[in-house]
Amino acid sequence: MLDFLLEYKEVFLYLSIPMTSAFVGWATNVLAIKMTFYPIEFKGIPPFLGWQGIIPSKAVKMSTTSVDLWTSKLVSVKELFEQIDPKAVAKEMRPEFDRISKEIMDEIMAIQAPEAWEKIPDSLKRIIYMRISKDMPGIVTEIMTDVKNNIENIFDIKEMVIKRLTEDKELLNDMFLKCGEEEFKFIERSGLYFGFIFGLIQMITWYLFPYFWILPLFGLLVGYATNWLALKLIFQPIKPIKFLGMNFQGLFIKRQNEVSKEYAYMLAHDIFTSDRIFAAIINGPTKDKFVNLVATHANKAIDDAVGVSEPVIKLVTGKRKYEKMKHIVIDKTVQEIPKSVHPVFPYAEEAMDLETTFRTRMQSLSSSDFVNFLRPVFQEDELKLILVGAVLGMLAGIGQLVFVFGGIGGI
Repeated sequence: MLDFLLEYKEVFLYLSIPMTSAFVGWATNVLAIKMTFYPIEFKGIPPFLGWQGIIPSKAVKMSTTSVDLWTSKLVSVKELFEQIDPKAVAKEMRPEFDRISKEIMDEIMAIQAPEAWEKIPDSLKRIIYMRISKDMPGIVTEIMTDVKNNIENIFDIKEMVIKRLTEDKELLNDMFLKCGEEEFKFIERSGLYFGFIFGLIQMITWYLFPYFWILPLFGLLVGYATNWLALKLIFQPIKPIKFLGMNFQGLFIKRQNEVSKEYAYMLAHDIFTSDRIFAAIINGPTKDKFVNLVATHANKAIDDAVGVSEPVIKLVTGKRKYEKMKHIVIDKTVQEIPKSVHPVFPYAEEAMDLETTFRTRMQSLSSSDFVNFLRPVFQEDELKLILVGAVLGMLAGIGQLVFVFGGIGGI
């Protein structure tokens, strides 16, 4: 057996070329994918020595690109709230109104007439609480109607998405990794197949022209070509074309329905959730606009409730105390609505039904529009990844030249 191997040593050395080329093609593609997403945070000595995954390193840009795509192709900010019924919101919050009304009245009376309030029977207090509670649904309904009508002014959807994806870069990665799972597997496998094919050409070329630069050059070409070709086959051709009796189309495009389901699920359950949307409205950069809107309605509700008795009340209590009472009600309303909105979330999720909306609209997109949902992850520094593959391939070629063919040809 040993004699056989020694006798055909040169044959095995030549056969090692396509095998090595296949491994290099596979390894460079795998590494390119890893370098696209990992590490999440920069590892090394900044700013030059080290690496951070291309997607995490450009989280702001990637999330900005993504949210612009979502709001232009899938759903507008206004549409998010079109399906929400203000009366239904008030109904969902109804259990909270009794508590809010009691706290509002207790705080007012603690300032206005604390001793007298303590002497009032609980039964009478409950009647007073119920009267205030009865007015709360109307106030909330008016507030939610105004929110719907002014949603583009009081809800910064871009800020919400960017904050979410930059704070959780793993989620940003997952959106691309899960939706492009099959495509990334293809990139890895294709490196093996294409690398082997290019390796056969490399073997023949080396046999005919055993110059020292042939193996490093082909290694560079293999590393470059396998990455480049894999990316092309994922997204092109956009429209199906017939070749040798078979239909060919970009692999990602062919999975449009399947990808749309996964993508829509992540959008609806990880990003555009009711709690995050309401939190962005209540605590986001447009918070002051929301607070002013709530305060305006609360102020109007008090004046409407007082009605023609307002001058008398001001005369009895004093204008300063009356205004202070109004501020208590307004401040309490502003303070409590964010705390009391949680029961609305299940209703809002059902009413908006964003998963279905995202899925159906993604599935109905044209092929060229659909490609853009995954394409940015490859377009971002695509050349850099291809060149990394080329450099690694060249190094493999040099290693093959030195360690395998050290005594052959023009070395």
